Amino acid sequence: MSTTPWGPGIRVERQGRIATVVFDAADKANALSIDVLRGLLEAARSLETEHDLSAVVLSGARERFTMGFDLRDAARSAGLSLAERRELQALGPRLCAAWEGIEALTIAAVEGWCVGGGVALAVALDVRVAGEGARFYVPEIERGMNMSWGSLPRIVNLVGPARAKQLVLLAEQLGLDEALAWGLVQYRSPRGGALEQALGLAQRAAALPPVQLRMAKAGINAYANALAGATAALDRDQFLLAQASADFAEGVHAFLEKRPAHYRGD
Repeated sequence: MSTTPWGPGIRVERQGRIATVVFDAADKANALSIDVLRGLLEAARSLETEHDLSAVVLSGARERFTMGFDLRDAARSAGLSLAERRELQALGPRLCAAWEGIEALTIAAVEGWCVGGGVALAVALDVRVAGEGARFYVPEIERGMNMSWGSLPRIVNLVGPARAKQLVLLAEQLGLDEALAWGLVQYRSPRGGALEQALGLAQRAAALPPVQLRMAKAGINAYANALAGATAALDRDQFLLAQASADFAEGVHAFLEKRPAHYRGD
């Protein structure tokens, strides 16, 4: 087994045809900070070129996958130029595209909360395994943002348009039973057992002919994502438009101050 660090709290382990990527920021939220996003992006890009891989497992912290993008970083970006903010906002879409672009089978091992950007990242992978007690929540609209990172086509592919509206527009929180019934998650495990079960699936993939597995995945993705690029092409700029609104500022401040938000359509 070989281990490679990819930035703060990120490590990549290789064992045979299987790679395991763990991101654990050692904080309560396990938030997707700018540094974590960059580390996960570089990890994905490095794995994309490893032709002998059959499966890649992605896991967050043991208690929670992630509470999503670190809104403190969003607040700190307010003083940047439009071009700088646009480049910064490209990190999330590039991260998810890089994970989607890995030719090997990709498996997300989810424990506890999977929120916002965590959902966007998880649905960019091929398969999701979740432990008992896992919960999925997309609060972006509630906080005055749009749901970006190219995630809307991927969510619709998994759960259909009506349930995607429940998850994204109405910000309905899904427990594991609902997530399985909707098709957002494919496998359940005992609490704390998601990574172990994900590795079991990875071993099944590693026993298959590796090139044929990659070709079949490419064909499925080509059909499922034929219009995804056109649908999600502007979601980065939609985020920047939302970020310029008073409602975005209210949503972020309300979240950080732990109070209800009051939106006015401004």
